[in-house]
Amino acid sequence: MNYESFFEFLEKNNLSEKLGGLKPLIEESKRHGDYEKFLSVLRNLPDAIPSVTNFCEDVIKIGLLKDLDPHARSILREQLNALIPWRKGPYSIFDILIDTEWRSDLKWNRLKDSISSLKGRLVLDVGSGNGYHCWRMLGEGAAGVIGIDPYLLSVVQFNVFKHYLNAVPVWVLPVGVERMPENLELFDTVFSMGVLYHRRSPFDHLFKLKSFLKPGGELILETLVIEGKNGDVLVPEGRYAKMRNVWFILSPLTLESWLKRAGFKNIRLIDVTRTTPQEQRSTQWMPWESLPEFLDVQNADKTVEGYPAPVRAIFVCEK
Repeated sequence: MNYESFFEFLEKNNLSEKLGGLKPLIEESKRHGDYEKFLSVLRNLPDAIPSVTNFCEDVIKIGLLKDLDPHARSILREQLNALIPWRKGPYSIFDILIDTEWRSDLKWNRLKDSISSLKGRLVLDVGSGNGYHCWRMLGEGAAGVIGIDPYLLSVVQFNVFKHYLNAVPVWVLPVGVERMPENLELFDTVFSMGVLYHRRSPFDHLFKLKSFLKPGGELILETLVIEGKNGDVLVPEGRYAKMRNVWFILSPLTLESWLKRAGFKNIRLIDVTRTTPQEQRSTQWMPWESLPEFLDVQNADKTVEGYPAPVRAIFVCEK
């Protein structure tokens, strides 16, 4: 996992003063118990030059079948399998289709026409996972995309693709949002998707997101919601849809009022969509339990714990 190109990008764009301090945080990832195993996967990737790249379609495409001989392609598939589970996608790498647990393209298609153009923008993706949406942001013309995610497996998965596209200005860093510097006021656009309900201090998260943005910058916030009026909040007792770390789920009206309280303006609710097994399900690349197992077998409108089934909302607002 080579971040030389990232720090070169910072230097070239006069960003080192504000983001150069991330270097020791990146170095900390080397203390992860599986770091050497993950590094071995990346080192064993076959070398190839992709003849095609496409970040603008639902399936992110890197390379074609003809770019790898059969032996090298077999090695590549073996390394990809070593990184299961694959949560976000889908991807096609040298015509190996990685059909991930989440059809992340569906979420992207729900928001892409309702946000400001990303062309020429510096973008931050908080909780980026393996970077699927980062590639889509690049496909929309972003000048640079920085994803952050504390889960090293996701970062390693991203670096499989980065191995073949080192010169492309997109990176996923093994850094949690709480470790990011304060008051950056640096990014034109910030995405936080599927993160808010995992934070024990939601207002701290909202203020942190705002601090990343330039004045007038845009936040795209996606999260679980419940039906209800302003002030309604679900606080699960224990797990929600078998997830341990869901601290609260707001109604859209409650979240709108929280965004206002945090100082955002021009707040727009652009989408509310119930999650279906077409969007989240088990596949050969994530062969364990997924949404169908998280719902009540007698009543799919409820989770196994008896809470309302997952519904997600997307808000767009400005600093």
